[in-house]
Amino acid sequence: MLSERNFARQIDLTSLQLFVAVCELGSIGRAAQREFIAASAISKRLSDLETALGTPLLHRHARGVRLTPAGEGLLHHARAVLFGLEKMQTELAEYADGVRGHVRVHASISAIVQFLPEDLGSFARRHPQIKIDLEEHLSPEVLRAVQEGAADLGLCNGAVGAGGLQSLPYRNDQLVLVVPRGHALAGAGEAVAFEATLPYDHVGLHANSSIHLATHQAAARSGTTVRVRIRVTGLDAMCRMIANGLGVGVMPERAFALLHTGDALQAVPLTDPWARRQLVLVARDFSSLPSTARLLVDHLRSEPLQQAA
Repeated sequence: MLSERNFARQIDLTSLQLFVAVCELGSIGRAAQREFIAASAISKRLSDLETALGTPLLHRHARGVRLTPAGEGLLHHARAVLFGLEKMQTELAEYADGVRGHVRVHASISAIVQFLPEDLGSFARRHPQIKIDLEEHLSPEVLRAVQEGAADLGLCNGAVGAGGLQSLPYRNDQLVLVVPRGHALAGAGEAVAFEATLPYDHVGLHANSSIHLATHQAAARSGTTVRVRIRVTGLDAMCRMIANGLGVGVMPERAFALLHTGDALQAVPLTDPWARRQLVLVARDFSSLPSTARLLVDHLRSEPLQQAA
């Protein structure tokens, strides 16, 4: 069996590109026409690939080719390799245009809506040559992206656990119940327990969101379930649904203050301990992050102190 080093030496990128072309077009001949190369040359490269892997990749027949199970596996990996190379080329080209570093960040909607616009904006003003690629994901997906190397840093709800990653505190947030103004639970600004909301219809978030999990676990502890009338993917949509009488909902207090305009809705504090949350920064290893990512970590950790001063 080939060692990893010898295997890498025998697999060249041109062969992978031609293999993908043959798979996409279903024919060595059509791939040869598209890639402007002799069909015999493609056939030779494919044979060399099969020799290096020690297994057939294609079934050849009169009408073209069909992938073997090994071929299907190679196609998946070959596309990932070629995509990674395209991304690398794009990022390196940006260095030539003046960009001096990239940081890939995945964050939960709570972090993005409440805190990151100001924090990333101030970072960008201080470090204009560092590019930040930010994607919104649910907290469990943020952890997965960091674990798999798809993101350098993650920001998510600390209650979901770090999943073997290193974590640092980022911000605290408070969940509140959002109701139409004048709702029976609005009272005179008094806090309520989440259990008191269970007789009412709810506007819920995505089934894997940390807020969904927390509210449904709280309902289960009370021996009942949340009456979800409609499910939305964003906090702004939740506010609109609640304002139009479709139920009540739970969201971060600061997000409600930033998103809600007018007097149609009211935020009611929740007394439950789980309603007080900590957002955390996660990384596989903070000490081994690229210098640009460490700069961002230091900035995000210092911003709350600066704003509190």
